[in-house]
Amino acid sequence: MRTSQRGLNLIKSFEGLRLQAYQDSVGVWTIGYGATRGVKPGMTITKDQAERMLLNDVQRFEPEVQRLVTAKLNQDQWDALVCFTYNLGAANLESSTLRRLLNAGDYAGAADQFPRWNKAGGKVLPGLVRRRAAERDLFLGAA
Repeated sequence: MRTSQRGLNLIKSFEGLRLQAYQDSVGVWTIGYGATRGVKPGMTITKDQAERMLLNDVQRFEPEVQRLVTAKLNQDQWDALVCFTYNLGAANLESSTLRRLLNAGDYAGAADQFPRWNKAGGKVLPGLVRRRAAERDLFLGAA
């Protein structure tokens, strides 16, 4: 399965676009639409480069979601999980109760796990609260 334009737009809406490298809320150097690989202080990119970096990162996470999730997914569920994994990484998806419940066929229980992932550096961030709510809504087909 591939991430739809709706899924990409969800990622973009929460990551925002920054063409100059910056440190995120926990100090990780970031650029573009939340890209972190190879980012250095002072780095700048174009909007086209940011788009390519986003697609490359999504293509890196899609096989991880496919590997970790054995439950049957519709497009909205897939997009929500890719957005979640793009933000938190495959290791967090792998160790999550969300994944365990989903693979056990408990879709509603899995959806209720999204809001729990609302912290960075141990602090609840309003942006993560909104992001997890949007991912949950998309996962449930309510977006």
